[in-house]
Amino acid sequence: MANNIDLTKELIFASSDKNTSYLITKAEKSGQIRKIAPRIYTANLRDSAEYIIKRHFFDILKWRFPNAVISHRSASELRPTETGNFFITSNYTKKITELQGVTLNVTAGKPALDSDVNLGGIYASSEWRWVLENMQVSRKKGGESKIFPIEQIEDKLEKIIIREGEEGINKFRDKAREIAGQLAFSEEFDKLNQIISALLNTHNATVLRSDTAKARAVGMPYDAKRVELFEILYDKLRDYYFPERTDKNVSEDSFRLFSFFEAYFSNYIEGTKFVIEDAKKIVDTGIVIPKRSKDSHDILGTFNIVSNSHEMNITPASVENLTEILKRRHLTMMSARAEEVNAGLFKTQNNRAGNTEFVDYTLVEGTLKQGFKYYAALTDPMAKAIFIMFMVAEVHPFTDGNGRISRIMGNAELFRSGLSRIIVPTVFREDYIMSLKKFTNRREPDAFIRVMDKLQHFSNNIFGESFDELNEYFKATDAYKEPSEGKLHIIDRSLPDIKLNEL
Repeated sequence: MANNIDLTKELIFASSDKNTSYLITKAEKSGQIRKIAPRIYTANLRDSAEYIIKRHFFDILKWRFPNAVISHRSASELRPTETGNFFITSNYTKKITELQGVTLNVTAGKPALDSDVNLGGIYASSEWRWVLENMQVSRKKGGESKIFPIEQIEDKLEKIIIREGEEGINKFRDKAREIAGQLAFSEEFDKLNQIISALLNTHNATVLRSDTAKARAVGMPYDAKRVELFEILYDKLRDYYFPERTDKNVSEDSFRLFSFFEAYFSNYIEGTKFVIEDAKKIVDTGIVIPKRSKDSHDILGTFNIVSNSHEMNITPASVENLTEILKRRHLTMMSARAEEVNAGLFKTQNNRAGNTEFVDYTLVEGTLKQGFKYYAALTDPMAKAIFIMFMVAEVHPFTDGNGRISRIMGNAELFRSGLSRIIVPTVFREDYIMSLKKFTNRREPDAFIRVMDKLQHFSNNIFGESFDELNEYFKATDAYKEPSEGKLHIIDRSLPDIKLNEL
């Protein structure tokens, strides 16, 4: 028999014990506690009932519905929907609205299975069970519905295929079949089986609703999150105004000199570091630095592309053309590392940089295909350059050399249109990389666009036929310095005046 109640607890439940019930009633009358729901009290006299209930939601569920199963979409989300609905399976059907901020939707159904997740007094449907539960029909929509939109389930199943392959999705299907037998969910399993079979191209794809699922069914799956980024960038670029910065390197010698610096800095960013004079000697003579043969060839390979005016005048006219151009340029650039990086071939395993995982290797071609639609719809050359540069960098289609290839693709757009190409100097490397990461991680493209605009402004001042003159210009702008050592200074230059008597 209780002699008192613990007023240090924020939540106090009613009791069948008469003495405890008396003490609770007494404490409520004296203002020590207050009722926040039927048979539920709190010693917290300040916070709203809604917030207290949210904090102790699972404790309330365990007390009110011991051994029930959190089911349907709630088993995946483990929180109320945006409209405050939460779904559980117990031994009766009822809608409970007495908990402020939450509507409990109770459905009569099978108790917890061995495969369900024990949360200590209450259970959550296993992944197989809640996917099957989401194959049921609901007349309600949005946050009122107990099931996710079918597109969301299709995308989840596709992710299993990406992550674990055909073997993984077949194991998932086999376990779901077993669970369906225990729950008498034959119709639900038939529906799930049709979706999985369509994703594996063994069933009619007309059952699919999700765009990404349909793409997989026709053999061209893509990364939906990356395509969302492409759409965001397209929406920002299509109406963006860029100053027209005409290419000033019109002579063959000035074009090749700019191309040298472009190749030098593009490789330096990726870690292929040479003293500028050594890099110039490699390009001028074709002779590699002893013990740095492959690094030397990286410089040469990049230079051979960007200094070829015919090659740099080529931009993709179709997605097939895009794939062919990417592979050809990659083979040229990475020829000295052909075997170790599969030069000229898209990656066959996933790659990452730090915490960033790039597009799955099975989704490369499909993601490029989706991205090409936005690229083709842009008309401004600078906008197209920025878009294709981001698209290639974000997809990361090759084992190595992706950053260099992305910049080559962007500069080809500019060169073809008679505009200044872009060089990313060493001192501005962090700004460039961080703007890419900010867009990828936060879906904010503005910083990346501003960085590219600034870099074109800087690069538009790189012209002339004198290596020494341009070398001094780069030194004056702090271009060679590491990001921690300096800051990029743009020094505007102008073409020399042409006197009438020289015409």
